[in-house]
Amino acid sequence: MRQMLKTRLTEKLNISHPIVSAPMAMAAGGALAAAVSAAGGLGLIGGGYGDASWLEQQFVAAGNQRVGCGFITWSLARQPHLLDLVLAHKPAAVMLSFGDLAPFADKIRDAGALLFCQVQSLALARAAMAAQADVIIAQGGEAGGHGASRATLTLVPEIADELARQASQTLLLAAGGIGDGRGLAAALNLGADGVLIGSRFWASREALVHANHHAAALRAGGDDTIRQRATDIARGLDWPEEFTARILQNQFTRRFANKEAQLREEISQYAKAYADATISGDAEAAGVWVGESTGIFHDIPDAGDLMQRIVREAVDALTKSAASIVPGGA
Repeated sequence: MRQMLKTRLTEKLNISHPIVSAPMAMAAGGALAAAVSAAGGLGLIGGGYGDASWLEQQFVAAGNQRVGCGFITWSLARQPHLLDLVLAHKPAAVMLSFGDLAPFADKIRDAGALLFCQVQSLALARAAMAAQADVIIAQGGEAGGHGASRATLTLVPEIADELARQASQTLLLAAGGIGDGRGLAAALNLGADGVLIGSRFWASREALVHANHHAAALRAGGDDTIRQRATDIARGLDWPEEFTARILQNQFTRRFANKEAQLREEISQYAKAYADATISGDAEAAGVWVGESTGIFHDIPDAGDLMQRIVREAVDALTKSAASIVPGGA
């Protein structure tokens, strides 16, 4: 029998499981988003830094599945026409991260899409509340890719308490370090209505990830990841100072550890080499974009099978937790 977890998120989105796949730039394409949605969650295409032709291709790849899309907000502000492109596909939701969502909020809502906003602090959560986000994602620093320093375990309940006081109709997702059903169960117990999962879906067959990078992640543990800026410098991306990126430690990160100024000065020597390494799948010379949860997964399954596994594990974890409660005496 197919197991299900009913929350406010499943009711609002009319989905079977309280799981949303993260819109990972260039990794979360239409096939992955469609597979997650087909399995009872909501899949998000990664709009990343903005490529109109790529976005069109990925919505085609998603077929008739109900999916959404996510953007890096400061980058979208430089190409606002991309939001119109996405909204023309009638997405279920648009997720904004890392920037001021206010200029885009009304257009997203007017188009009939839900507004998701990912935040890394209570202050950013309050800004998302002010913009009337439908769903706020509390992202802990354990996450792969860009983020900040707060931990999921404390950030989620703090934002949950704030929402209960100020915006009780706004839903909350937990993100960062959630790689199996235990993480989903923990998030629900922390006060979240569901989870946004990135790295674990990055490590699925449908993700647009080179096999060499998958292999490197499977060999690694959470201790093997690091927050750094060198990957952004090598790609010529001027990310806001408050956000760094978590990737696997490798020859590239060790070469430029504490040498960011040197890398900026000598970028012309390294930019092409980094780009070539990314294309060829060189897991030592380019970023492998996975978070701390890499230590708790050990295969590259189909996304649909992974969805069912996570739900089974979460149900088991919640059932065991409930069974461990012993009535107290007088």
